[in-house]
Order: sequence, then C-alpha cells, then structure tokens
Amino acid sequence: MDDTSPPESIDQSKDKKKSRRPANTAFRQQRLKAWQPILTPKTVIPLFFVIGIITAPIGGLLIYASSTVKELRIDYTNCFRDAPTDQLALMPSDTVFPGFNDNSNVTAQWQRTENINSTFGNGTHVVPNLINCTLQFVVPENMPAPVLLYYRLENFYQNHRRYVASYYDKQLLGDDVSTSQVDDSPCDPLDLLNGTAIYPCGLIANSLFNDTIGHPVRLGVSGDEDVRAYEMKETGIAWSSDKDLYGPRKSTDYSNIVPPPDWQIRYPNGRYNDDNPPPNLKEDEHFIVWMRTAGLPTFSKLYMRNDGDTLQAGTYALNITDNFRTDVYQGKKSIVITTLSPMGGKNNFLGILWLVVGGFCIALALLFLITNLIKPRKLGDHTYLSWNNAPPSAAAKGKGKASAPAAGISTGRDLS
Repeated sequence: MDDTSPPESIDQSKDKKKSRRPANTAFRQQRLKAWQPILTPKTVIPLFFVIGIITAPIGGLLIYASSTVKELRIDYTNCFRDAPTDQLALMPSDTVFPGFNDNSNVTAQWQRTENINSTFGNGTHVVPNLINCTLQFVVPENMPAPVLLYYRLENFYQNHRRYVASYYDKQLLGDDVSTSQVDDSPCDPLDLLNGTAIYPCGLIANSLFNDTIGHPVRLGVSGDEDVRAYEMKETGIAWSSDKDLYGPRKSTDYSNIVPPPDWQIRYPNGRYNDDNPPPNLKEDEHFIVWMRTAGLPTFSKLYMRNDGDTLQAGTYALNITDNFRTDVYQGKKSIVITTLSPMGGKNNFLGILWLVVGGFCIALALLFLITNLIKPRKLGDHTYLSWNNAPPSAAAKGKGKASAPAAGISTGRDLS
C-alpha cells in the first residue's frame, strides 16, 4: 500500500456538497411581476354603476320577451276518473293556466269516453278498454308559429341516480347483443324477463310516456274534422345529436327479446313478431325525447310542433288516449300549447335574476357614493390598522408611566 495516497476522508471532503436551495430565478424565488388591483372609491363606485346599468335593462328585455309568449296549460291528471261520460263539463279552475293578454274568457271543458279500442303496429293488434279524454278549450288570441305542444309532468323524478343509469347504450344503437350482455348491463332490475332480454331494457324505457295526443280541431267553422284540424308534426322534436345515439335493431330474430313490462299491452301476447316488430329507435323521436332525462321533478317534453301555420283564435277540441297514470306516484300531467320568443319559452326567472343583480349593484353604488361624500376616508391612512390601536386596558395600565408594548401590539422593530 502506498503511504503517500490521501486518506479516504480527504477524498470525500472534495465532493461537492449538494444543496436543496432553489435556483436563484424569478420563478423559483417568487419574484415574478404581479398586478394587484387596489379597490378605491373611484374604481368601485363606477364599476357598480356600470354593471347595474348593463344588467337591469337586459333583465327588462328578458321579461318583456317572456311576456310576448302566448301559452295555455291544461291539467288533465284526473280526467280518467273525474270527467263525466255523458257530456262536456267545465274543468276546475285550478286545472287551467292561461298565459294571454286577456285571460278572462279562457275556459276549458272535459269529457271521458270509456272502453275505446286502439290499434298498434300495422293495424293488426287492437287494444281494448282504453279511456279517451276529450278536452275542449278556448284560445282567445292568434298564436303565431312556431306553435309547440308539450306534455308536462310533476313529481316525476327522472333525476334519480339509479333511474338515470338504467339503460344499455349498445342495445339502443341496434347492436345484436346477447342475453348475457344485457344481464350484465346497468339495466337492472329491468334487464331480463323470465330469462329473456328486454328490448329496450332499463327503467327509463319502461316508464315511457304513452299517452296518445291528437291534433287540435277547431270548432264552430265549416268543413269536416280533417279540414278543421290544426296539423302538427311529431318529427323534428328531438335533438340531432341525440338521434345519433340510437339505431334500428340489426337482427330480425325476435325470439330472444321481449318488450318492457309496461309496453306489452301494445303487442300480441306480450311478444314482438313480424307484424308488430320492435320500434325503430332511430325514428321514434318520442322515445328519444323521453330518454333525455330531466334534471328537475317538474319538466316539460316536446310532443308535437307546427313551424308554419298560425293557430287561429277560437274553440278547439283535443282527444287524448289516457294511458299514463300519474296518480300512482302522486304526480300530475298537463298539456302545454305555447309559442316562442327570441329568447325561448315563457320563463320570467332569468329576467328577474338580471333585474335583481342590476338593482343590487346600483343600490350598492349609491350607498358607497353617499358614504364617501358624507364621511370620506383618506387613502393610505394607517390609523385604521389594528396594530396602531392599543386596547383600552393596555392604555389605562400604561397611563402616567412608561410601559412595555402590550401583547399583540407591534413595535417599530416588527415593521422593519
């Protein structure tokens, strides 16, 4: 061993010591330039005035646009039970909700007809013992196109977590999925029925709104019912983006699928067949509209529309095949006939919100302005800072003699 070689401790001392100190850069040392606005009366008061002057007129315009919408809502929840069978009778006042300039002459009557028959599919399957509800109502003013007809449900919670997730997207696209795939899908508890896959499966599809609403027919004018009917189309009511999520069923083998439980009355023996095949979900826009679940328990969904013809003032009759029972869950159902404004349907909430924000900002601006004029405060006055105001007890103890600064009061050295 060479005695002239340096000891091991000397070799280690030559290694450069590692440091955890951040690099001396503006970013690492937090020296980046920053802008901090200083809120002064000269900036705050004009800002509140500007916000109020902008938002208040917008709120007024929104309320005016909503007031131009003409709307009629009729609640027919209990028509299957309370409407007379022998003649038309005046509906209760709490079931008719007009939205016109003059609502004094708006009335509605109803009548139910029991044991009617309705055909489904290619006209080969007849469903007996249904109830038809006839509504007769007055439209006091012309309703310019577009005229929309909605059905409105109350106390129906489509936003329930389990309900919202109860569908199978691959099945809705028309893919030929197996029974085991449906069984493993989120459609539970309506995925299989006696070991056979339900098509379409899930809670949403099973609870589809199935009242059949006819076209309004104008009374008191010449011509047959077809001439007097105000034709409304049932296409163009769904979003095009929603229609891309659905497709016709690719397989024509109907032996491995059954309709949902609440659909089975529409099909012979509760099964699909060649004469009564499953619906083409791509073209069934009522189904597509229903599958877009609502976020609130009271909602309206579009059923029909007319984009070209004015609904003339007069008396109209409307027939509804009453299938959808809302009394089983203590809910309500209505039809809504309405026009549109440039801002959409009739809704005063947004306009009121903008008015409240504008009024609140203007009130704050006036309050700050009056306060600043009566009792202005000098900018940068340190007398309002807490460390310059000694507590009364500390001042009393130190009166007449020198005393050390009280606890919590900064000294000059603390500010250096």
